[in-house]
Amino acid sequence: MPTDYYETLGVARDATEADIKRAYRGLARVHHPDVAADKVTAENKFKEINEAYEVLSDPQKRSNYDRFGHAAQGGGASDFGGFSSGEGFGDIFDMFFGAARGGAGAQQQRRNGPARGSDLRYDLEITLADAFSGTQREISFNHLASCATCKGSGAEPGTLISACDRCGGTGAQRQVRQTPLGQFVTQTACTKCGGDGQMIPTPCHTCSGRGRTEAEKTMTVKIPAGVDDGSRIRITGSGEGGMRGGKDGDLYIYLSVARDARFRRDGMDIYVDVPIAFTQAALGGEINVPSLEGELPLTLQSGTQTGSTYRLRGRGMPSVRGQQRGDELVTVHVLVPQKLSRREKELLEELASLGGSRIEDEKSFFDRVKDAFKAE
Repeated sequence: MPTDYYETLGVARDATEADIKRAYRGLARVHHPDVAADKVTAENKFKEINEAYEVLSDPQKRSNYDRFGHAAQGGGASDFGGFSSGEGFGDIFDMFFGAARGGAGAQQQRRNGPARGSDLRYDLEITLADAFSGTQREISFNHLASCATCKGSGAEPGTLISACDRCGGTGAQRQVRQTPLGQFVTQTACTKCGGDGQMIPTPCHTCSGRGRTEAEKTMTVKIPAGVDDGSRIRITGSGEGGMRGGKDGDLYIYLSVARDARFRRDGMDIYVDVPIAFTQAALGGEINVPSLEGELPLTLQSGTQTGSTYRLRGRGMPSVRGQQRGDELVTVHVLVPQKLSRREKELLEELASLGGSRIEDEKSFFDRVKDAFKAE
């Protein structure tokens, strides 16, 4: 029993012409005998695909098929209907061999025209302080620069570039062969000119006909304030040199921010841990805390507990794209002294005798702490 054409192409019965064409091309790529491992199975499957496509791609044939099924085809479609429909062979040729309808002239233009140079990547590590304030760095790297002598053409100045005598300047060689499915044409890069379509009788004495020379480049890179780990800076025209008058590629600088021993960053906010004395935590008062822009004053509340966090608004990282700034979050840690002088020990013992060693009402406890230190 013949297979349903819609099932063969894997489309719904209400599929549009574009859906049918897309499905046909996808299946043709997979089951084409030239690319499939099992040639015999591929040829049979390819025949079914083309038969289904010939019918469903023709509005009149599709209408008859929808009404009468396979009987409307009068014994079945042609084995190579997909190729004879005015669309098939040209599409298959384009898919597998990249041939454009424009012919050899279009192929030559693509191969012989200007070619843009490749982009380059440079990895650069900076400090968190650099990222906060912005900085400049001098970098050096090797790259392929356009030859200054021949301007990238590869030919000695004053000499001509001729078309390849093997491919006629197309850069491609065509091979025609017969298969059970008909005549197929393959197209490969010319083995003499390497696909360029042109020959250089007198190569440039500087670059030996390559059009580019290896050179070291040194430049100063400006790094804006606020950049983060993984930020990328693009410098146009600082990559590999172009070929045959093509534009130079770009240089991409990828930044990594080294881990800081004191500060941590989260987005635009900066986090820092600050140790404080027991008396500072108990009595409160003003202390100086570190920041990326120097020492900043911070007022501690009396009775501050270890692990408490204070927010200094607008003291964090700047934004690369605007005037906004993040915050600095200061987490304080109360340090218990390991060594005490005799007088310090006496004062703490006196505090303990007053009840300072008990967990009790916070206000009355700190009132006694203040009184004890005022008495001294």
